[in-house]
Amino acid sequence: MLVGTLVNTASVIVGALIGLLLGNILPERLRDTVMKGLGLCTLFVGISGMLESTNALIAIISMAAGAVIGELCDLDGHLNRFAAGLEKKIKRGREGGPSLAEGFVTASLVFCVGAMTIVGALNDGLTGNHEMLFTKATLDFVSSIIFASSLGLGVMLSAAAVFTIQGGIACLASLVAPILQQNPNTVPEMTVVGSILIVGISLNLLGIAKLKIMNYVPAIFLPILLCSFM
Repeated sequence: MLVGTLVNTASVIVGALIGLLLGNILPERLRDTVMKGLGLCTLFVGISGMLESTNALIAIISMAAGAVIGELCDLDGHLNRFAAGLEKKIKRGREGGPSLAEGFVTASLVFCVGAMTIVGALNDGLTGNHEMLFTKATLDFVSSIIFASSLGLGVMLSAAAVFTIQGGIACLASLVAPILQQNPNTVPEMTVVGSILIVGISLNLLGIAKLKIMNYVPAIFLPILLCSFM
């Protein structure tokens, strides 16, 4: 069940080690090219998952209602303010290079918050499908190289946060799997909605859009309700 999480955790550790060895010698142009290439791969994963839908209306209603819930709760805003507050506290009184805490917090927020974390861990726990977490592991591997080259050892420590959060979601999902699998369409439709968000992530990585993906995350869970009536 935790294979995807273990691979993702290992990818962060190895990537951070490489980043620490490389230091600041990676040119910005190379980083941008590699990240956009991974953005295209993420787009492929998202589109592949979207094609599994058996009832497009469920995905449409989930996305619309989820967006309303996310905007009303301002999930993206709360997350950004939380991150900004942590960063401000960490930087206060700091001299010279980045602190251990700064690297840890920055990397943990990037690696642990988002649709790929939730959907990937849910798939891991509900169906044993590790594909999305393997894709995320590749993204996190490259990101950890880039982060560690500038933020230091704290990036490697964020691997503990990846293992704890994703592993926790996967274990929780496995416990509720019997309930969700009472309707055979529930998990596939949750995956479809999550895959739509993955496409959104890819558009952000490619610089095509600046979507507030966090505000759409509630949509992932709405098929649990909708599949009971549709």
